[in-house]
Amino acid sequence: MSSPAVIRIKPYHYIHVLDNNKNVTRVEFGPQTFTRQDHEQLVSGPDSMIMIPPRHYCIIQNPVARDEKGKPVTDHLGQTKIRHGDEEIRFEQEPFPLYPGEKLYGKVSPLQVVAPNTALRLRCIRDFKDDKHSRVAGDEWLFEGPGTYIPRVEIQVVEIVKAIIIKPNQALRLRARKEFTDKSGVKRRAGEEWLVRDVGAYLPNVEEEVVQTISAYVLTDKKAIHLQATKTFTDVFGKERKAGEEWLVTIDDAETHIPDVYENVIGEVKITTLTSRQYAVVLDPVGEDGKPQMGRRVLRKGEAVFFLRPGERLESGIQNVHVLDSDEALLLRARESFKDGTSERKPGDRWMIYGPSDYVPPVQVEILEKRKAIALDENEGIYVRDLKTGKVRAVSGQTYMLSPYEELWEKDLPAVVEDLLNKNDGRSNDPKAVQKPTGPRIKTRVVTYRAPHNAAVQIYDYKAKQARVVFGPDLVMLGPDEQFTVLSLSGEKPKRAHVIKSLHLFLGPDFMTDIVVVETSDHARLSLNLSYNWFFEINRDGKFNDGEKIFSVPDFVGDACKAIASRVRGSVASVSFDHFHKNSASLIRQAVFGADDNGKIRNRFSFNSNGLVITNIDIQSVEPVDQRTRDALQKSVQLAIEITTKSQEASAKHEAERREQEARGRLER
Repeated sequence: MSSPAVIRIKPYHYIHVLDNNKNVTRVEFGPQTFTRQDHEQLVSGPDSMIMIPPRHYCIIQNPVARDEKGKPVTDHLGQTKIRHGDEEIRFEQEPFPLYPGEKLYGKVSPLQVVAPNTALRLRCIRDFKDDKHSRVAGDEWLFEGPGTYIPRVEIQVVEIVKAIIIKPNQALRLRARKEFTDKSGVKRRAGEEWLVRDVGAYLPNVEEEVVQTISAYVLTDKKAIHLQATKTFTDVFGKERKAGEEWLVTIDDAETHIPDVYENVIGEVKITTLTSRQYAVVLDPVGEDGKPQMGRRVLRKGEAVFFLRPGERLESGIQNVHVLDSDEALLLRARESFKDGTSERKPGDRWMIYGPSDYVPPVQVEILEKRKAIALDENEGIYVRDLKTGKVRAVSGQTYMLSPYEELWEKDLPAVVEDLLNKNDGRSNDPKAVQKPTGPRIKTRVVTYRAPHNAAVQIYDYKAKQARVVFGPDLVMLGPDEQFTVLSLSGEKPKRAHVIKSLHLFLGPDFMTDIVVVETSDHARLSLNLSYNWFFEINRDGKFNDGEKIFSVPDFVGDACKAIASRVRGSVASVSFDHFHKNSASLIRQAVFGADDNGKIRNRFSFNSNGLVITNIDIQSVEPVDQRTRDALQKSVQLAIEITTKSQEASAKHEAERREQEARGRLER
């Protein structure tokens, strides 16, 4: 579609006309009526001129070149010259058209107003020089508010920077991006950090980087903070701190404290409070020069309050004053030489403080233990060891307080003795034995054992190398070097060695049962269940020799049973089964007890080695060992019973028939 030949251009409008002969585009302004020639062509328009109101601006791309008077510059063909790739910012002015090649970038925009406590971070993208500064590409600076920012094509707005409000008891930690001089006139190096403590709004410079906002520590009379220097510097109190140095900031220094950039907060320190009945020992205390005195100890008594300085620590925490009763004492030892009242104490000296009193040990004294007087009955005792001589003794029947160079001695017993002491009867493998309900034995107490009635207990003294025997009922108290003689007796049926463990030996009378297997002359093997009555024949006056005599045989049960079984087997081997079956009691009694000169069987069998006397033998049962012999014997017994029964039945029947015939004869008469 061809453009109209006559174009009416309104005021503040324009058109672009192309001269096809010259191939040049020109601008026609209104108001006018434009008559288009045949060789001309309407390129665009009519378009409104660009109007920029007050406090606004626009960006023109590829602007026309202008002369010193501001007129567009044309070439020799009449074509306006444009600056390709460039931009131009235009502000409030008369409406203007866009020349051929010019473009409006975006739209007409209001000028940016920078509020108070804010700023624009600007960056120079091309070199330029204004009235005050000469800028180089890459330079950055702030345009601080309040104000209206007039844009330039050489300047790029990077970001809007807002001021940071520093409240009371707060500080702003900054880091330098590069070397510069800050607002206070202090030269800063790249990477350096510092604090801004002024209360109010702070607008960081472009060379400053905000690390963080630090809040102050509020100090009270019960709380302090522990600080450490990361490098040598002078703190806010004007004191020079060396790298690695540690110190406390208390309420005496300031009510609040903001840690500096070279201060590392280790933690909060609570106050240490001592009452009038408490004390504490401080290790490695800090001296007046602020340096720790390594290896020293300081005693602090209550009432007192203090902070533990860096490096200080309490030995065993807060301790109570030692209050001693009338039967209590403290065992003390000197750490170093010092004067204790009128006494000179040397390192290693031991002494005791007796009650009733209270005691706070000085730093030169070490408390080893708290001792209490031990009340002992006549039947109770303790083992006491002298530290100087090493001798151990037993103390009983009094209230005893250990001296400074004495200690309680633990007496160890064999495991079998410990087990037997925990049983009421002092014997093992006894179903009637009952475990004591008490706890483990106190090893420092004298070992006691109640010897039962009609029993004897042997105690051996390894130091004196002699034994003593105690006859019951009596209480046995072991000395430091004494041990019980443990009896290991045979038990069960048939007898088996080391079945019964016992601390005492019953004197009898009692009995024991054994199973003896014998063989007759006709090779019949029989199992005899024999029971022996026995007792120990000793002098009841309690002579020492008689006591030793009954313990001369370790296993009197096994020894006696073997001796009796040997005699029985020898006697039975010489007779036949039938003879033994008829005369078993007399044969066994004669074999064991023997006969006197008159052939009468004796009533006792004595063991001279230990005084054991066998008074009687009871044959409880006799059974063949061989099963076939046992069955045959049982069958013969049953057959004999049947024969006897049938014989009695026949006799009774014959007697009944006789009486019946006699009665019938009388009736017939």
